[in-house]
Amino acid sequence: MAERTRSLKERTERVEHLNGELASTLKNLQQSNRRLEQAMRQVEETNEELEAFNYSASHDLRAPLRSVEGFSKAVLEDYAGLLDDKGKDFLNRICRATQQMGGLMDDLLRLSRIARQDMTFFDLDLSRLADDAIRQLREIEPARVVEFVCRPGLSGFGDKNLMAIVLENLLGNAWKFTGKRARARVEFGSESRATGTVYFVRDNGAGFDMKLADRLFGAFQRLHRDSDFPGTGVGLATVRRILHRHGGRVWAEGAVEQGATIYFTLAEKPA
Repeated sequence: MAERTRSLKERTERVEHLNGELASTLKNLQQSNRRLEQAMRQVEETNEELEAFNYSASHDLRAPLRSVEGFSKAVLEDYAGLLDDKGKDFLNRICRATQQMGGLMDDLLRLSRIARQDMTFFDLDLSRLADDAIRQLREIEPARVVEFVCRPGLSGFGDKNLMAIVLENLLGNAWKFTGKRARARVEFGSESRATGTVYFVRDNGAGFDMKLADRLFGAFQRLHRDSDFPGTGVGLATVRRILHRHGGRVWAEGAVEQGATIYFTLAEKPA
């Protein structure tokens, strides 16, 4: 009888101990939930601030740009006879600068929206998306002769609209940086590695110094002069952000005047 009493007491103490641990765990969980709710509120507030900035950039900041460009063009058209070549050149430079700033604002807005854009994942025909991107480039510059090699049947799992932006940026860069090649060549393909499928966009264009490779995917980071290859330096930052949202990564290899290859991965489709 005494043995049974002692056993019952030990079980009761064990249950009380477990109940105490459970109560402590629940308390910690409630505290974590409160911290998570607070963090979510901060994220919502940050998103609201970004929305306000986007609105300001889209409307308030564009108005003075349009005015500067509009009045510059008006002077060129209405007072051309009163201006010498130097004066006309100054006004043309003002117009080009405002257009470049407008393009930069567009790219920044696009980059900020991508971070918050809803994603819907599907099985994708990446080869078709690449063909579509090249077709658009040919329509913009029909006089250019560029050999495009695309491996058929390349597939991936991701958001169609965002992956289209990735390929438009990567192939657009390859198209741009082969602009001074008499026999330009751009390729979209893939490699099978131990870690999985690696996709790539390769060109025989201007290339870059590998010492500067880390700068490629940062916003506003440009490795070439604007007079040689115009751009805002936001495209590859956009690519990196999209691929990170897809659970992938991106990196580059190249050499000066020997072309460049941009590699990227995507997360595997869930089983």
